[in-house]
Amino acid sequence: MRTVLIVVAALTAAVVVDLVSGVLARRVARGRYSWLLEPVRHACRRPAAAVLLAATLFYALPPGPAAWQRHLRHAILLVLVIVCAWLVIKALHVVEAVAFSRLPGDPVANRRARRARTQVRPVRRLTVAVVTVVAVGLIMITFRPLRLFGVSVLTSAGVVGAVIGLSARTALGNAFAGIQVAFADGMYVGDVLVVDGEWGRVEEVKLTNVVIRLWDDRKLILPTTYFTERPFQNWTRNEFRVVGKIQLHLDHTADLNDLRREARRLVESSPLWDRDQWVLQMVDVTPQTVVIQVQASAADGASAWDLRCDLREGLIRYLRDQHPQWLPRTRGQYQP
Repeated sequence: MRTVLIVVAALTAAVVVDLVSGVLARRVARGRYSWLLEPVRHACRRPAAAVLLAATLFYALPPGPAAWQRHLRHAILLVLVIVCAWLVIKALHVVEAVAFSRLPGDPVANRRARRARTQVRPVRRLTVAVVTVVAVGLIMITFRPLRLFGVSVLTSAGVVGAVIGLSARTALGNAFAGIQVAFADGMYVGDVLVVDGEWGRVEEVKLTNVVIRLWDDRKLILPTTYFTERPFQNWTRNEFRVVGKIQLHLDHTADLNDLRREARRLVESSPLWDRDQWVLQMVDVTPQTVVIQVQASAADGASAWDLRCDLREGLIRYLRDQHPQWLPRTRGQYQP
C-alpha cells in the first residue's frame, strides 16, 4: 500500500508540475520569447513529464533489504537516465528547428542563412552523439560487471577506450573534419562547388560526409576529410553570381570582330544572362588554331551552365552556317 501511495503521489506531482510549467510558459511566451518557449514546451512536454515521474519515483522509493526493492530502484534509475537523454536530444532538435525557422525564407540566396544551417546541424549531431555515449556509459556503470567498461566509455581511457579509438579513428577523423568544414568558412549549404571536374550544389553537410547534388541531379557523397585535404572550387564563395566560360578552337583567319558581334547578340538575347558582364577574348594560339574564350555572368550555377551551353551551340551554328572557313582546318603542302 505504501508503494502504491508513493506511485500515485509521484504521478500527481508530475502532472501538477507539468500543468504549472505549462501555465508559466504560456504567460512568459506572450512576450518576446514566444517563438522559442512554445515549440520547446510542446515538443519536450512528454520527455519532461517522464523525467519528473522517474526522478520522483527514484527518490520517493527508499532502498530496502528486499531484492525486489533493489531491482525496482535500479530499473527506475535506468529509466531516469534514458528519459534524461531523451529530453536533452529532443530539446536539441527543437532548438535547431526553431533556429532554422528564424532564418530568412530563401536560404539559398542568403549567405548568412546558409552559414547558420551549415554550422548548427553538425554541432547538434555531435552533441546528440555525445549525449548518447554518456547515457550508455552511465547505464553501464550501474551494472557491477560492466562498471569498468562504462567508466572507459565515459573517460575514453584504458585498453577498451584505446581499442575503440583505434577502430573508430576514421569515423572520428571525419567527425572532426565535419566540424572543421562547418566553421572554416570554406563552403556552406547551397554553395556551388567544382569537385573532380563535376560541379554541383552543396545539399547537406554532415559530420562524416558532404552531399553534393550535381547538375544532372546525381548525388555525389564525399567524406568531410576530402574538403580538408584536397583543393576544390567554390563558385559562390563571396557572391552567388557565377561567371561561365566557353572556349572555341578556330582557324587563324577568323575575324574576331565579326564573331564578337554575334556573341554579343547571343548573350544579350539570352534571359539567362544577368546583364552584368560578358567578354570575348583570344586566350591562346596553337600552330593550327586560335583559342577563343567567351565569358558571361549568370545569377547562379545552374543558369551559368545553361548559358554556356546556349552560347556554345549558337556560336557553332553561326560558324557552320555563315563562316565554315573559320572552323579548324589542317593545312598541307603538296610537293610533286
